[in-house]
Amino acid sequence: MQFTYPAIFTKHENDEGYHAEFPDLAMCEVDGIDLFSTVEEARTAAFNWITTEIEEFDGDLPFATHKDDIKVKENQVVKLISVMVKMVPDYD
Repeated sequence: MQFTYPAIFTKHENDEGYHAEFPDLAMCEVDGIDLFSTVEEARTAAFNWITTEIEEFDGDLPFATHKDDIKVKENQVVKLISVMVKMVPDYD
């Protein structure tokens, strides 16, 4: 199943790195050395957040905020992050 959530990427003041946070995924945020690596880190963080939510909390996932509804500052950009999670029953 594919999940897509918006992430806000904020440029670091001191270097070329970025901080990313997901408005809809509580406490799901990462930092990277540049925008490309931060997008990849954000994808991994979202995947881990979603799979944990599905496995431990019965998959009650939040609705995704529409990208156009997110207000950003001058040093920020919003990107949609998609992750694919296989929904396979647990075979113990």
